[in-house]
Amino acid sequence: MKKLLILLVVLGAGILFSCNKEVLNKQPLSIISGDEVFKDPALIDAYLTQIYYDMPWLGNDCSGNGLNGDAAWHFPDINDISDEAFPQYRDWNPSNAFTYKYGGLNISGDPNLDWWGYSTVREINQFIASIPSSPLAAGVVKSKLAEARFLRAFCYFAMVKRYGGVPLITTVQSESDPKSVLYPARATEQSIYDFIISEANACSSDLPEVINADSLGHPSKYAALALVSRAALYAGSIAQFGTVQLNGVVGIPSGQANAYYQKSLTASQAIITSGKYALYNLDADKTTNFRNIFLVKNNSEVIFCKKHDAVNELSGGNGWAVDFFNCPRPEGWGRGLYDQAYLELAESFEKIDGTSGALDRTAIQQGLYTMDQVWGNRDPRFYATFYTQGWEWKGSTLDFHAGLLLPNGTIITSGAYNGIPATGDQDFQGTGIGELKYLDESHDNLAGTNSGWATSAQDWLIFRYAEILLNDAEAAFESGNTGQAMTDINQIRSRAGIAPLTAVTRDAIHNERKVELALEGHRYWDVRRWRTAVNDLSIRWSGIRYILDAASGKYQIQIINNVDGTSNIPQFRPENYYLPITIARTANNPNLVENPGYK
Repeated sequence: MKKLLILLVVLGAGILFSCNKEVLNKQPLSIISGDEVFKDPALIDAYLTQIYYDMPWLGNDCSGNGLNGDAAWHFPDINDISDEAFPQYRDWNPSNAFTYKYGGLNISGDPNLDWWGYSTVREINQFIASIPSSPLAAGVVKSKLAEARFLRAFCYFAMVKRYGGVPLITTVQSESDPKSVLYPARATEQSIYDFIISEANACSSDLPEVINADSLGHPSKYAALALVSRAALYAGSIAQFGTVQLNGVVGIPSGQANAYYQKSLTASQAIITSGKYALYNLDADKTTNFRNIFLVKNNSEVIFCKKHDAVNELSGGNGWAVDFFNCPRPEGWGRGLYDQAYLELAESFEKIDGTSGALDRTAIQQGLYTMDQVWGNRDPRFYATFYTQGWEWKGSTLDFHAGLLLPNGTIITSGAYNGIPATGDQDFQGTGIGELKYLDESHDNLAGTNSGWATSAQDWLIFRYAEILLNDAEAAFESGNTGQAMTDINQIRSRAGIAPLTAVTRDAIHNERKVELALEGHRYWDVRRWRTAVNDLSIRWSGIRYILDAASGKYQIQIINNVDGTSNIPQFRPENYYLPITIARTANNPNLVENPGYK
């Protein structure tokens, strides 16, 4: 067996979950044979941990900076590529997300979105091939095989949603293999979705029903079914709204849509009727309750998560940087508010009575307003997802005002008037709307040292129960069962504290998903599979400015159109529903056909 490089450093050992302590007591490893690895239970755990470290979620799913793992990460950059958010500090990347949004994709690809995960797939295939001959007990082998198959199915889902059909490799390739094996052609998009659904269904029966606190971050039976729920829903949408091209390498025949919706429904209903999960609903205050979904570990809504602790990777832990980057000021680097939500996303949240939350942009820019007049009486999820002018944070009131209106009608932006500063203490150069979701108000955001800043302990929720209800609602609606769809949606709205729907439409289902799952890495993929991205992602987005009136304490409101400040309009072209395979890959493997539209 070929030599395997096992990267057992502190960085990898704790990235997802605590490994066997025996692993940490071993001498540093360099090159050791695969036979040796799979004879040692501790090294088997280390090998599997490295696979988790390489998986396409959170930072790995959309980073653009070469990171593996996400300890330094704040939120997936996929939010910034979608119509949800604005990457404020473009001098840091200079934000591949921003470049792609305005420059479009070309045949060279986009490092932010790309995930051609065959090195990880090979690691998993090696694990699947080797673990049966290990000294582990038969029951443990069975469970670990199921775990590895789940991870491999997840990897293929990450690729099929990007590229359509990709080569399906399920064994360990060898240099002595024939060229047809070493240089495989792309399978059809449908066959990749079928593989994902089949594998996830099959391994679900060998995964544990319940994951205890010590095993948090490992998949359960219901995590596998959640993957089926999501993947089959995607496949149904692509069949319904997409177009078959390249003899099925991309696209799924429209006649298959209902079959995939039924597969999604079956998986969703298995989770719903299991009684293992429920919408988190322990706090009387609806805003607090929604915030706590993302702060209370292993709560009733968590099906599968990326586990974190409060220790920076450089200190041997598995923290991440959501608080440090996205918090209001003060912050250790004098920044904060890295990701800021577009006004359009904020307006997608309805009033508490179910009426539209869109501002009257003409009227709101005339006269003076209190914050309650601007943002009052909203869906409680609004106050748990964002922060803006007048929000309370750590015992203080956040101040975003970008200028001071004097009694003589002039606006000053520096200095002060009668002791009132001309501008507030928060960053008002972006959209004016910070992202509160996932933020822990008790976290110390002032530690700017390398070991002090990536110490957020909140777990990243990959599958949660509300998504399953939303998947169920959408699949039911597209299958003609509007009653079931409305029941699912109104469960979510009831938990949120907002008026129920009295009629259900596709637009209502899409908006409920947009609001409930805002900033969780779903929106970009949703508008792609619905084939609405050409319209949804090819517009200019807005921000808001608050000008404080010195006399009344109220605010003059300014709507900032084209808040990104670019000359180009964002571009999402029809070919962008699939990413390019890229020149480099098609040159390396002549059997890989490029996706349509890339030259």
